[in-house]
Amino acid sequence: MAAVGAPPPRASDCVTKVALTISCDNLLDMDAFSKSDPMCVLRMNTSGPHWYEICRTEKIQNCLNPRFSKSLVLDYYFEVVQKLRFEVYDIDTENCSLEEADFLGQMECTLGQIVSSSKLTKPLVRRDRTPAGSGTITICAEEQTDNRVVAFEAAARKLDKKDFFGKSDPFLEFYKQTETGWQLAHRTETTLSQIQQATQSYAAEFECINSKKGKKKGYKNSGVIIIKQCKTVKEYTFLDYIMGGCQINFTIAIDFTGSNGDPKSPRSLHYINPQGYNEYLAAIWAVGNVIQDYDSDKMFPAFGFGAQIPPTWQVSHEFPINFNAANPFCAGVEGVVLAYQQCLPQVKLYGPTNFAPIINHVAHFGRQALQQQTASQYFVLLIITDGVITDMDQTRSAIVNASRLPMSIIIVGVGGANFEAMEFLDGDDGTLRSATGEAALRDIVQFVPFRQFTNCPQEALAQSVLAEVPGQVAGFFKLMGLKPPHSDSTLSDPLPSAPPSDPI
Repeated sequence: MAAVGAPPPRASDCVTKVALTISCDNLLDMDAFSKSDPMCVLRMNTSGPHWYEICRTEKIQNCLNPRFSKSLVLDYYFEVVQKLRFEVYDIDTENCSLEEADFLGQMECTLGQIVSSSKLTKPLVRRDRTPAGSGTITICAEEQTDNRVVAFEAAARKLDKKDFFGKSDPFLEFYKQTETGWQLAHRTETTLSQIQQATQSYAAEFECINSKKGKKKGYKNSGVIIIKQCKTVKEYTFLDYIMGGCQINFTIAIDFTGSNGDPKSPRSLHYINPQGYNEYLAAIWAVGNVIQDYDSDKMFPAFGFGAQIPPTWQVSHEFPINFNAANPFCAGVEGVVLAYQQCLPQVKLYGPTNFAPIINHVAHFGRQALQQQTASQYFVLLIITDGVITDMDQTRSAIVNASRLPMSIIIVGVGGANFEAMEFLDGDDGTLRSATGEAALRDIVQFVPFRQFTNCPQEALAQSVLAEVPGQVAGFFKLMGLKPPHSDSTLSDPLPSAPPSDPI
């Protein structure tokens, strides 16, 4: 396999490595007396118009339907839009020079698009993006990681008595051999009562030897360790869920409270400058550009809160910004931006700043998704706000309830307000609890103030707020014991059963 060189700096460690397998069909025949000799070159775009080569396949002689055997391995980052270009050439020289090769066509996509579909087929185009005349390219993705774990079930009998007034409280320690010696890998929480309750159907037994007694005359052992079961099981990763059919559903909620200021005033946070920019739009573009690759229909519901809306001019904390309650979906990130721009002059900014209604709205769909009994859907809610939360107690309860659902919440604070309450909701300093003391099952909130990224590339915001999402997705489905919709059966290599052993 061809490994990629050092990637550009990232906001987080690499999630995993992905191997891409490439094939083409119906390529143009550029050779007069034989068929084309194709090779595929993979380039990556980091910023602006600059593309750099990261790896290439082998050359295949005289073939218009090549199946390249050399996989191209890339570092995969969920929180980054990794733009890729696959260029196919007819190679005419032994040194595989591109300058002397015939260009057969190219295809651009993102790595996110590839992994979310597992297999991506697209037509090849010319450099000016017009049809190449013939040829398609197919990219298949496979995660390069061994996600198997070994599960043990152990018991013991006739252990040495170590306690003066009662029986011992034994536990097992597992060590792994390293270059520097044996290192403790795991310590069980086995207790005597658990061992006594163990069934009597055992698979394998090993003597427990005390090294301090080993030289004593007549010493046999200090008991017997019984491995009742040992099996290899698959521990699903984020990409297992994505490639297995899990959809990431993206919902956007925008703060339309009066503290943002009059949208017509350049001092307003909702003011759109002549370049088409404000902090709300920047957050929508940054996060949406990443998330959209993981939603097959790219239709995003977008809501506003804290505004008086027509025709009754009542304050709403959960209104579709396209004013279509039956269909609040916008076509792609561009559709969200357009709906936001059209919504601004039609509403009256008001207040207060309530989060609970929109969190409960998305949680409703998360609760429905759980009934499918597979890891089919996960929900990401982006809340963009300028101020302090008014319904803090209700918001805390809504987040605690949502922590038991396939859902993550991203909060981006715009403007210069005090966001201490948002930091509290983030839960990084401890477990978030509702006003009644109920603890969140897991940390699902990520908050960042936009002002920290004022002088950074737009991508930096997405990297910061989305870096925790893969772990939240995989962690939740593992906690619930849910498999991807399209997954292989669990790997299992149990030990054979053995005759029952004597009781402890």
